[in-house]
Amino acid sequence: MENGSVVTFILKPYTELEDHRYLYFTGFLLLFILMVLTNVILITIIYIERGLHEPMYVFMCNLAVNGIYGAISLLPSVLVNLTSHTYEISLTACLLQIYCIHTYAAVEFTTLAVMGYDRFVAICQPLHYCQLMSHRKVCTLIALSWMYPCIVFGLYFILTAQRTFCDRIIERVYCISFELLKLSCLEISIQTQVGFVVAILLIVPQLLMILFSYAQILRVCLFASKESQTKAIQTCTPHLLSVINYSVGCLFELISNYLKFSHFNTAQVPYKARIFLFLYFMIIPPLFNPVIYGVTITAIRVQIFKLFTTCKNKLG
Repeated sequence: MENGSVVTFILKPYTELEDHRYLYFTGFLLLFILMVLTNVILITIIYIERGLHEPMYVFMCNLAVNGIYGAISLLPSVLVNLTSHTYEISLTACLLQIYCIHTYAAVEFTTLAVMGYDRFVAICQPLHYCQLMSHRKVCTLIALSWMYPCIVFGLYFILTAQRTFCDRIIERVYCISFELLKLSCLEISIQTQVGFVVAILLIVPQLLMILFSYAQILRVCLFASKESQTKAIQTCTPHLLSVINYSVGCLFELISNYLKFSHFNTAQVPYKARIFLFLYFMIIPPLFNPVIYGVTITAIRVQIFKLFTTCKNKLG
C-alpha cells in the first residue's frame, strides 16, 4: 500500500481451486495450447493458400488473431495464479489485463459485425461485391474493427487508471473494470454512467449491423430459388455459429452478474460452476471459432487435410 492506496489485489476465486490446483493447471495449459494452435493453423492456411485470399477468409483470419490476443490476455495469468499461494496481482498487471480483456471482447463483436456485413453484400449485392469489398475497403474495415474498440474503451480506461483503491479483494479469476471500480476509495456513480455509454457504443452499432445484415439476407432468401437458399445457408452458417457462441458467452456473463448482485441464494449454485460462467466468455469462443470454420467450410477443411498430410509425409 502506497500513500494509503492499494497497489496489489487478491483474486479470491482461486482459493476455491486449491484442492486440485495441479489438475486445473494442466487443463488450462492444454486449453491455452489448443487455443493458440487452432488459431495459428487457421491463420497459416489462409495465409499460404492464395485461393483463400478473399474478404470472408481475411475476416476469419482477423477473428483468429483476436482469439490469440484473448488467450494471451487471460490464460498465462490464470496459470501463474494456479501455481501461486497468494493469488495476488499488481495494480499495473490488473489494469493491463482489464484493457486487454475488454478490448478483446469488443474487437470480437466488431469483427463479427463486419463479417455479417460481408455476408450481406455477398448474398444481397453479388454483382457489386468486388467493388464494395475491395482490398482497400477490407483493410479499412479490419483497421476499424481494432481502432474503434481500442479508442472508445481506452478513453474510459483512462478514468479507471486514475483511481485510487482502498480494498484488495476481487471476486473474479481475472480483473475486469467494474470489479476494480468497486474497490475505489471514491464514489463511482459518474464513471458507472460513462461506462454504460461506452458499453452502448461498443454493442449497439455492431448488434444493429448484424441484425440488419441477416434481415436483408432473409428477405432475399424468401424470394430466391432452393439452390440459392441452400448456398446462402451454407455461407452464413459458420458466422451464425460464431455469433451464437459469442452470445452464449455474453449470456453467461449476465447470469454470473445476476447471481452475484441479485437476492438469489448463490449458495445453491456451486462456486466452481460460477467460475466456469466467468471463464466461458474468454475461453470457448476463441477455442471453437477456428474449429467451426475448419469443419463447416470445405475450402478450409481441404487445406487443413493437405497440411496435415504434408506434415505426416515429412515426418514419415
